[in-house]
Amino acid sequence: MTSLVTGWAKLTNYLSTDFLGGPKRLKFNWVINFQKGATAFWVILLMVHYDNYSTQAWVYLALHGSYGFCWLLKDVVFPDPKWQTHVTFGGAFMAIATVLGPYWVIPYLLISPVLGETHVGANWIWMTVAIGMHSLGIAIMMTADAQKYFTLKLKKGLITDGIFKYIRHPNYLGEMMIYGSYAIMAWHWIPWIILAWVWIGLFAVNIAMKEKSMSRYDEWSDYKKKSYYLVPGIF
Repeated sequence: MTSLVTGWAKLTNYLSTDFLGGPKRLKFNWVINFQKGATAFWVILLMVHYDNYSTQAWVYLALHGSYGFCWLLKDVVFPDPKWQTHVTFGGAFMAIATVLGPYWVIPYLLISPVLGETHVGANWIWMTVAIGMHSLGIAIMMTADAQKYFTLKLKKGLITDGIFKYIRHPNYLGEMMIYGSYAIMAWHWIPWIILAWVWIGLFAVNIAMKEKSMSRYDEWSDYKKKSYYLVPGIF
């Protein structure tokens, strides 16, 4: 792993947990849960404010809104330990400003007239693709996080069975499919720029750090040969 990746990981961790210093009075999951849980209300507010009750707007509300509530359910039933850390107020602000907040730009582009009155979002064919991709992404994410949580409660170590038998980072794949479906719904290039920043600037780095951590196990070499990075049979 290059020093550049390690340095970037340290920088992003500092910005999201220690930025500006001071007491760490907020749990990271509080910050994330606020954005996830409030997304449905944000989309409804946009629909009411811009008087946009199109099929695309309703479908987007169903997709992104339900994902937010699935996330809250997941945090209650099988919480991810990495989100249980405490962060500074500056760290919370940076998490919202650089990642969580930009996610809310996607429904704004779809529902508001900022892209022009003729922009209505994805057509029926691509909406079908988005719905299917979103559903599968939710299933993959929830399955992966549940398996990881309950397996590690019983036995620490490398998880090489279940969904992890085929891909090493299924939770990231699920997240990418979920947010990719929102970009499809918006039907514009700006959401893909936002996602490219998150996927390359955060996901790819986090995955690299996770692979480095998993490499300490004796069975890592054999597991890596038999599994794929994100997409079974491809990558």
